[in-house]
Amino acid sequence: MPFSFNRFDELPDIVIVRPQPVEDERGWFMETYKKSEFSGQGIPQDFLQDNHSCSIVKGVLRGLHFQKEPVAQGKLVRCVVGEVFDVAVDIRKGSPTYRRWVSGVLSAENRQMMWIPIGFAHGFLTTTDVAEVEYKVTAEYSSAHDRAIRWNDPSIGIKWPVRDPVLSSKDAEAPFLKDADNNLEWKGNP
Repeated sequence: MPFSFNRFDELPDIVIVRPQPVEDERGWFMETYKKSEFSGQGIPQDFLQDNHSCSIVKGVLRGLHFQKEPVAQGKLVRCVVGEVFDVAVDIRKGSPTYRRWVSGVLSAENRQMMWIPIGFAHGFLTTTDVAEVEYKVTAEYSSAHDRAIRWNDPSIGIKWPVRDPVLSSKDAEAPFLKDADNNLEWKGNP
C-alpha cells in the first residue's frame, strides 16, 4: 500500500494521508492520489478541480474558508514547497464536534496530506518564507457560495503559531462563526 491513513481522535472525519515515496540516488517518486485506496478510507473518488496557492511571505494566513451547499467542497490538501500549519474546523450545525478544530504541519519535506471533508472550514498559515499549497476539491469554485470565518474567532480558539498574520481584506473582515452565512449541517454518522 503506497499510503497510510491516520485519523484525528478529536475529529475522526479529518484524515492525515502519508504517501510512501520510493527513493534512490536520483531522488524520489510517490503517488499522491489513488482512487482505490482513497475510496476504501471514505475519501471521495471524484475530484472536480485542482488549486495551487503560492505565498511569498512567512506568516501569510489564508482562511478559514468554506463553500455553502449546494456546492460545498471537500479538500485534499498538500504543501509542495515550504511548510504550512494547516487547520480544519467543524462548522456543521448540530454536530457533536461543532467548533472543534485540529491542525497538522504539511510540508514539502514530510509530504503529508490532509483530507478535509464537506462541513469543515479550512485555513493555513505559512511558516516558511515561501510556501506552495496544492489541493483537490470535490466541487468547482463558486463565488456565490464562497464564505469565510474570522481566523481568530474566540468561540473556536485556534492556537495559531503567530499573533499578527498577513491577511487578505476578505479574511481580515470575515465574520465570526456565529454570524457566518453557513448552511452546512451534520447528517449523523453514516
